[in-house]
Amino acid sequence: MVKSSGEPGRGPGWIERISFTALPVIGLMLVAWKLALFELPVRLSWSWVPALGIDLAFHIDGLSALMLLMITGVGTAVFVYAGGYLAGHPGQRRLYVLLSLFMVAMVGSVTADHLIVLFLFWEATSLLSFLLVGFNHERPESRKSAQQSLMVTGAGGLALLAGFILLGQAMGTYVISDIVVALPSAEATPETTAALVLILIGAFTKSAQFPFHFWLPNAMAAPTPVSAYLHSATMVKLGVYLLARLDPAFGEWPLWEWALKAAGSITAAWGMVLALRERDLKRILAWSTVATLGTLVTLVGLRGEGATVAVGALLLAHALYKAPLFFVAGNIDHGTGTRVIDRLGNLRHAMPWTAAAALLAGASMAGMPLSFGYIVKDVILDAKSAGDVFIFAKAANTIFGAVAVAVAGVAAIRVFWRHPGVNETCEAHEGGPSLFLPPLILALAGITLGIFPFFAQELIAAATGAMTPDAEAVAFSLALEFGPVLGSLLVTLAIGVGIYFLWDPLHRLFERVARLLGRIGMAAQYERVLHWIPWVAAVSTRALQNGSLPAYVALAGGTVTLLLAAALVSAWTDLALPSIDVWPGIGVFGACVLIVVGAVAACTQRSRLVLLLAAGLVGYGSGLLFLFTGAPDVAYTQFTVETVFVIVVASVLLALKRQGRATAVDERLWRPGAFVLASGFAATITALLLVATAGDFNTALSQFFADTSVPEAYGRNVVNVILVDFRALDTFGEISVVLLSFLAALPLLQALKRAHSARGES
Repeated sequence: MVKSSGEPGRGPGWIERISFTALPVIGLMLVAWKLALFELPVRLSWSWVPALGIDLAFHIDGLSALMLLMITGVGTAVFVYAGGYLAGHPGQRRLYVLLSLFMVAMVGSVTADHLIVLFLFWEATSLLSFLLVGFNHERPESRKSAQQSLMVTGAGGLALLAGFILLGQAMGTYVISDIVVALPSAEATPETTAALVLILIGAFTKSAQFPFHFWLPNAMAAPTPVSAYLHSATMVKLGVYLLARLDPAFGEWPLWEWALKAAGSITAAWGMVLALRERDLKRILAWSTVATLGTLVTLVGLRGEGATVAVGALLLAHALYKAPLFFVAGNIDHGTGTRVIDRLGNLRHAMPWTAAAALLAGASMAGMPLSFGYIVKDVILDAKSAGDVFIFAKAANTIFGAVAVAVAGVAAIRVFWRHPGVNETCEAHEGGPSLFLPPLILALAGITLGIFPFFAQELIAAATGAMTPDAEAVAFSLALEFGPVLGSLLVTLAIGVGIYFLWDPLHRLFERVARLLGRIGMAAQYERVLHWIPWVAAVSTRALQNGSLPAYVALAGGTVTLLLAAALVSAWTDLALPSIDVWPGIGVFGACVLIVVGAVAACTQRSRLVLLLAAGLVGYGSGLLFLFTGAPDVAYTQFTVETVFVIVVASVLLALKRQGRATAVDERLWRPGAFVLASGFAATITALLLVATAGDFNTALSQFFADTSVPEAYGRNVVNVILVDFRALDTFGEISVVLLSFLAALPLLQALKRAHSARGES
């Protein structure tokens, strides 16, 4: 039951609730208007980030139109239902705002025709789902469930972004409609294969496919309007939508086909089995949703036009029966204070309208004749008989269908028509029209389409055409027939009825099995990962942040050396080295000798003062190198800085020595490892410089500065002109950094001055 979250203020008034509800209603009317007056597809595009080639491109075809009708149609029912379910709740306005933003994000996701734009809307749905699942944020279980859903779908989103970038770069375009046309004729490359795998991970996490299936039932901590909207009709189907959208591009790839078949079949079977271990009605419906999503993914993986027809039909049918059943679960919770099926029974007397909605929606879920679910079962049977389906997928479909009948029986019959034991529903009551009309209308829509399936014929045909763009017009008919599907239905119905009557003993059996398997299940692995994160952080922090400056230098230098060496080795066969056939000159040679001598001397001295002077040789040698290679101004700067540095540090060292506080260099710092690291770094940088100077020098930039320094900047010193004029903002930024560093150190210098004065006075 929904309780106040303790937020201050009152809920929105009826005018505000009507205003919020008008948003999905207007969206539904716009979609219907587009479908009635405009021929699909419809394309819209605006330039957004031209420097990156990103346009706000949108593409509405049959598949997008089907999703838009579910988003706005079911959204209208959800907004109406939320007004009654959260009546008087101080957080109702917040829920309306989040649901409105989520609806906009979903609309953008299913219409975006650019991979980056799609990703932005995709991640918006994940973030808003986090906020909606954690709506009752004062409850620990809500916060934990919201965190889990965000971590799983967010991690999948990162994989999806990487896949999109690889795919866009490999295809030379990020426009989805162009990729779908071009990819089937392109050769498979490591980039496109990696993109395929990453996209599958992103879609599987969003649609709760094995092994990422565990987060969806835990998201039932959300209020019922959220569960009915996000977890039955919209967000969890976004992964299925993406797979269906890209199926024309990747459909002929064996990896794509068998990954979808395998993951979808396992999810369908395992989801329904796990539904048997639940006692909470919403979690039972959630696991059946997971199973339906698995069936949808399997159908996307099947080849043949019949499979695409089944995808479109099941997308619509599932929204029309699962959203009402979630509403029913919410009404039961609202009217009785519990969703545990052991405590519920004979609710039809107290909640007749909810019972009628449950019966109609349950009939469609079970695939009973005269329901749209029956039509869809016929279409799925045709698709799986025509497609290349392995035995496990057929068994998974049988399990899914049978347990779906049992789940429908639990939701529609057990809690409303039976009294299996302890009954705690004596105070049950029916809610107002805003609570029972939304599920009743959606369930009636499912029955209407079952009796008159031709109403959905054109819509499903348009969605099918979008999923098979290269095929001719798909010939199929959604008709109420009593053919082979009736025999299959009778078998499934018989098994499902048996499961329904054996629900309690099967629950006890699977509860024991699930308890044993839970130790190695994905939910347990997720919890282990959460425990490992702080442990790994603590271990790595102790190892890396140990307070030793030499260790930090060695780690940074070693990392840079390894990365640069790996890059050079991987591309060594394609690189060229310069031909050194000219004597560099006595000046350059002498500068190099001075640098080498200074470096070796600095590594072997124990006295800090001598070490400093030896290091100064490296600086002066670098200045000589600049001088003899045509950069006298840089050489002058190097000589000045090096002289000041040596004098200042030498003065400090001499002062410390007079105070008896100077120490020699610790001999332990001179280790073979340090020598190896220094040698490796020097060799890597040398090789990198040789490779960098091997090619022809491009003089375009230097010629530009030489030609424009005098006429535009009125300066003959090109380096000064670059620093002061062409790179004025950079130079200003560098000066600002120095100034800010001085201001930051000023309090410390003042404190040292005061301390010195205090010691002088004492």
